[in-house]
Amino acid sequence: MFSPVSPVRAYERVVEQIEAAVFGGQLPPGSHLPSERDLMTQFGVSRSTVREALRVLQSNGMIQSRAGDPRGPLVLAASPVALHKSMTRLARTSSMSLGELLQFRMLLEGSAYLLAAQLHTASQLAEISAALDTMTTATDYTAFSDADVAFHDAVARATQNTMIIVCSTVVRGVVLDLIEDHLAHATDRQALMTRYLKHHTEVLEALRARNGSLASQLARRALYDSYASYLPEADRAMLTPLLEN
Repeated sequence: MFSPVSPVRAYERVVEQIEAAVFGGQLPPGSHLPSERDLMTQFGVSRSTVREALRVLQSNGMIQSRAGDPRGPLVLAASPVALHKSMTRLARTSSMSLGELLQFRMLLEGSAYLLAAQLHTASQLAEISAALDTMTTATDYTAFSDADVAFHDAVARATQNTMIIVCSTVVRGVVLDLIEDHLAHATDRQALMTRYLKHHTEVLEALRARNGSLASQLARRALYDSYASYLPEADRAMLTPLLEN
């Protein structure tokens, strides 16, 4: 009837309540938390518990604590850096399967390419094109891989959406080892790079024509073709619905 529970430490409850106050607007960015002594009194906990909670909140980028500041820790505004750290912890957790990561990346990049096709500026399109030019002239894997990353980063920025930019970077980073292994052990690396170049060229043409539907389809198909073989056949059903449109 019941399942095991994890013990909760007092500092975790302190963190939860402070986070709830920040998210709920009671502690807006630029405001200050009470002093350590006041927090000890309000929460009914020891100084060590308060300090551990503040350490966690600072590590998460939610507050900034300055020694000797009588006003208490400063509540920080949300930032892409803090979001990146949180997303990375989630994506790298052992409970996140490769199938889930690939499914999310297909969904995310498909949408990003669709938006980029409609929203890109002339300078952003030039940035994407320049990354492709670098891929074309690359003479070694490292340069090719760096240019490939630059291409995807430029497409993400063209969506004008910070969440997409951060999530794209995180998910791609988690599977980067898989990408490197795929290239490093390819029987014909040059043929593989040529295939990638063809895909990126087709994507650029779709973006230039502002054909978001085609760009999205190309993104999802390329990801499936590149990585579905790493999944057990039964798990590929997670990805195939994203190929239908």
